[in-house]
Amino acid sequence: MILRPRPSSWALLFILRGSIVPVVAPRLLGVALLGAAVVAAERRWPGFMPELPLASFALFGLALSIFLGFRNNACYDRWWEGRKQWGRLVIEARSLARETTALLGPQPALLRRAIGFTHALCARLRGRDEKAAASPWLPPEEAAALATAPNIPDAILRAMNAELAALRRDGRLSDMLYAGLEERLHGLSEVQAACERIRSTPLPFAYTLLLHRTAFLFCLLVPFGLAGTIGLATPVASVLLAYAFFGLDALGDQLEEPFGLEPNDLPLDAITRTVEIELLATLGETDLPPPLRPVRFCLT
Repeated sequence: MILRPRPSSWALLFILRGSIVPVVAPRLLGVALLGAAVVAAERRWPGFMPELPLASFALFGLALSIFLGFRNNACYDRWWEGRKQWGRLVIEARSLARETTALLGPQPALLRRAIGFTHALCARLRGRDEKAAASPWLPPEEAAALATAPNIPDAILRAMNAELAALRRDGRLSDMLYAGLEERLHGLSEVQAACERIRSTPLPFAYTLLLHRTAFLFCLLVPFGLAGTIGLATPVASVLLAYAFFGLDALGDQLEEPFGLEPNDLPLDAITRTVEIELLATLGETDLPPPLRPVRFCLT
């Protein structure tokens, strides 16, 4: 995620970090070269290139921009839903730490498992090694048993639930208090399920493919429609139009997968570190890791 002070209007024109320009630059270069070739051919052989009516491009571009807007809204909804779910994870972890400490005193094993769950979920969503991410926070025998678990975050939640059930059987928790704490685990499980749903259910591929092809077709035909009207300015105008359409298309691709490592994706590592710091502080530890900070304005 890009975090930076609000730049001036002039500076916004030249910022590349977090911009979509590096992603679409090869395509923009291709459109510029095509525009230059079309203008050169028009100058060399007048009337050789077919002159396409600008009115059709205006209608085509308007329709394409509307559909790209619909797609980007859907992609942003996925991005924002992912952020809300990770915000809820922070709330549930804080509440679990606060309530267990108030009712039972410090519970290092339980809260370290909650930290392990957060690390494992982050690794699962980013395609990393879940076992390696969670193992430092779990008892050695429990970490070794995770090798055969198909879903490590869920296995950690089961271990946390088993610990609460043992406290209930020992009489340290009443039925009502146990139900309240178990509700926190249920909330963590709901966060995991929602994030897995977002990650495993992309937008319909046919819809994305249709818009992607249409944007390419439009941007490749634009020089043919402009060459006879604006002449030498065709490459510049074509690149500006291509920047808008290719940029929206590429930005939608990034927002569609909010748990990745692109500059505009969610800062899962930083949120995980926040949970780690706050739960360790609840346990009374003072040697806390520092919060993650943006590196060149990018917070991972």
